[in-house]
This record gives sequence, C-alpha cells and structure tokens, in this order.
Amino acid sequence: MPDVGRYEVLVEVRLRPGIADPQGATVERALPALGFDAVHRVRVGKAIHFEVDAADEQAARAVTADLAGRLLSNPVIEDTEVLVCRPVDGATVVTGAVAGARDARTEAGSGGRP
Repeated sequence: MPDVGRYEVLVEVRLRPGIADPQGATVERALPALGFDAVHRVRVGKAIHFEVDAADEQAARAVTADLAGRLLSNPVIEDTEVLVCRPVDGATVVTGAVAGARDARTEAGSGGRP
C-alpha cells in the first residue's frame, strides 16, 4: 500500500475581476468612518480550510482542485486559489496554485499562508 500523508489545505474563493461585489462595496464605504482612509478596492471572498489524505502533494492538489471546482465555488463567476501544505516538524511547506473556470496555473510563493 502506498504511503499516504495528510495535507492541510486552504482554498480561497474570490469573485472574478469585473463581477460586482456588493459586500466589498459595503465594507469599502464603511472604512472612512472607521479611520481607514488609505484602504481601497475591497473585495470579499471566502476561505475554506480542511485536511486531505493523499499519496503526495500533487494528488492532494488534484483532489482539492476538483472539489473546489465542483462544490466550493461557482467557476463561472469565481476564481479559486489552492494552497497545499504538509506539517513538517511543526513547520509547514506551502505551495500554491490558482485555478480559473477552465485553467490551472502554478504560482511560486504563497505568502507563507497555511
């Protein structure tokens, strides 16, 4: 039986550019009243954290990308970013991929987010 590891995964879902974001607009309108005059172009999305058992990071990414496209997002109006990490001695190794409705691109550097 192949060795299976458990991977911590973060899926970020955001509206595609050009799609109206009423939540983001509401937050942006409230910012000056709270003293945040320097914050602009607010977009609101969602983050989903979970763990997946897989033979390797590539398999974990494939399962997660499939799940994100079929259940966690609406690929017509939303983009997803999949970050996969595996705890190693209390630290995490993070790699990311961004997926649109029909494509997947690998991005170097994920900002160190788990």
